[in-house]
Amino acid sequence: MLLLLLGNFVLMAFDARQANTEQRVIRVWVQTVADFVQSPVTFVSSAVANYFSSISSLRTAQSENDILKQRVQELEVAIQNGNSLTAENERLKGLLQLKNEGGYKILGAQVIGRDTSAWFDSSIINRGSLDGVKLNMPVVTNGGLVGRVTAVSPLTAQVALITKDKAGLGAVVGALGTSNALGVVTGSGKKEILEMGYVPGSIEVKVGESVYTTGQDGIYPANWKLGEVIEVRSSSASSPQQIFIQPSAKLSSMQEVAVLLYEPPPRPEFDKSLPNAAKKVGGKQ
Repeated sequence: MLLLLLGNFVLMAFDARQANTEQRVIRVWVQTVADFVQSPVTFVSSAVANYFSSISSLRTAQSENDILKQRVQELEVAIQNGNSLTAENERLKGLLQLKNEGGYKILGAQVIGRDTSAWFDSSIINRGSLDGVKLNMPVVTNGGLVGRVTAVSPLTAQVALITKDKAGLGAVVGALGTSNALGVVTGSGKKEILEMGYVPGSIEVKVGESVYTTGQDGIYPANWKLGEVIEVRSSSASSPQQIFIQPSAKLSSMQEVAVLLYEPPPRPEFDKSLPNAAKKVGGKQ
């Protein structure tokens, strides 16, 4: 009897309908429970899908960012190379002007090595005896005098910079032929500073004046610029002055130089015999 009543209740519940929509009540409750269970599942699955989609988008953006960074670096290198070529072109033009200004044959060269230790202040250039380079040939830039060749191999040469050369070179403060401030310039032992001596204290020398070669040393031709006076020390009018000079050539950063294919004219040989010396005849005068 109880089973019949329970079965009848189930059939009535299953067949029960809502008054306004005519939908079975049991179907509405089943759909409500299903929606309650399905909503969290849908939310979690959607969140997971969005997470992996975000990761994929980040990877794509990172790849695009890496490509853009590489492109920027390539453009920066190209700009630097262009600037370097422009600067090198300007330096080479300056070297070509040396031939017109000095009237000497020049041989362009590149600095391929440097030795800036305390004992050796020199540079190595990529020109040698096969190119016509000889010992003591002057080396210059469009800024001024650099030094002289002190060693030669078939393909390279060593250049002693004027800042370390103790041999001394003839120089004049001001224009040659109009200035009496003649002296000898040597390396001072200080970095990129020259020292000029033997200039009498009675001759006025001013800071900022230019210094040129005189050609009297038998190595360098005349009228090549050495630099500018930066300091003058004088104790009295009767004693020589100490004159310090800043080289006009940028010795520490030079990249291209020119070798002057210059050989000084031979000096006349003086007769070593005593003039008007009386000859002895038979051991007697």
